[in-house]
Amino acid sequence: MGGKQSKKLLDYLVYLGVRLFVCIVQAMPIDVCAALSRRLATLFCNVLAVRGQVIDDNLRHALPEMSAAERRALSWRMWEHLFLMLIEIIHAPRKMHDTNWREFVDTPEADRIIRAMFDDRPTLLICGHYGNFELSGYVLGTLGFPTYTVARPLDNPYLDRFLNEFRALSGQYILPKTGSAQQVDAVLTAGGVLALLGDQYAGPKGCWIDFFGRPASSHKAIALFALDREALTLFCYARRTGQPLHLEMGTGELLDPRKLSAEMRTVPAITHWYTRHLEHTIRQAPEQYWWVHRRWKDTRTKKPTPDENRAA
Repeated sequence: MGGKQSKKLLDYLVYLGVRLFVCIVQAMPIDVCAALSRRLATLFCNVLAVRGQVIDDNLRHALPEMSAAERRALSWRMWEHLFLMLIEIIHAPRKMHDTNWREFVDTPEADRIIRAMFDDRPTLLICGHYGNFELSGYVLGTLGFPTYTVARPLDNPYLDRFLNEFRALSGQYILPKTGSAQQVDAVLTAGGVLALLGDQYAGPKGCWIDFFGRPASSHKAIALFALDREALTLFCYARRTGQPLHLEMGTGELLDPRKLSAEMRTVPAITHWYTRHLEHTIRQAPEQYWWVHRRWKDTRTKKPTPDENRAA
């Protein structure tokens, strides 16, 4: 059997394993799944110490007021959150729909969301790897507001199709990260909603903004979309408030490019704006952030001066 055929078979077996796992989780009561999440958190945090050094380093820099014991406790709670997030995603299609969503989701700033969605201009929804960001698009789709998200396809084509089919159940559509410029332009031209993660590493040529006191590279495209297309821009989050699948879907202030001052009409200024919103939100429930990823990679050979960074 050739290499391509072997990979195809392996991908399909992995896909079958994931489908079986999803069926098992959906058949289990969600409180039992929550108990399992706590055991898995102990395994990944205390026994296997998965990415333990990365997590501790991120927490030590971002939250220096915490002791080593507090960082370990927060690391465990982060792992619990990640497993709960997965369980919520699996259970959502069977439990949450357009007639009962209020039992699961609180929307304290619903007026901002509605104003942005009904505007004739395009809308940018900016979130981070915080709370259950996957369910943000699901909830909006359930309410009749389709969204488009730019994401890199999974290496396993069977899993990629399966995940995208789940996202499309309520109207959340995925555009490939590479080669989708025309599709993105069509969404914005039609006044659609583009949902983007604002805390993805953008490489050495990104826009460098302080995030929890350390420089972090952010993609310039978000601010350029807002400025070039005059898109209403809204920072949003979906934070778990207690039991699994019970979320608060909140927002920051609504940024209207037509009303910005000259000082705010720059890529660094807008990037700084949504980064500050994200940092403030994370501090409300830091265990619901993905401290597991390397957000603060700095591969630049020459560090820019403050004046150069402001002009980026």
